[in-house]
Amino acid sequence: MSLTNAFETHTLEYLLTTGSVTRPTNWYIGLFTSDPTDTGAAGTEVAGNGYARTAVTFSVTNDVASNTAGVEFPAATGGNWGTIGWIGVMDAASSGNMIIHSALTTAKAINDGDVFRIPTGDLDITAS
Repeated sequence: MSLTNAFETHTLEYLLTTGSVTRPTNWYIGLFTSDPTDTGAAGTEVAGNGYARTAVTFSVTNDVASNTAGVEFPAATGGNWGTIGWIGVMDAASSGNMIIHSALTTAKAINDGDVFRIPTGDLDITAS
């Protein structure tokens, strides 16, 4: 996973200056059919057909953050979402900012009636 450019800057400001940085207090997973890149502005987030970002919580052990509960999106309704190849950790249920993004190990086509799930502990974010 990669931090977006904006959050790389926030991290450096937090670690290496005395300035204050506003920290997100809620996190959501967004699903993408094209790469959002480090700008956080590229890529195509799924829209319509029952899609909504889904809240996620994390715990951190050593240098790895993992989701503490399963993440389950609503079923695609009224049409397909397309092939999900990337995810983003966002700071708002809509709009807001992308914090981290990553390609999935395996892209997954979500068709009408399908549900996208991330089991507990399967979303790992590693600091290195």
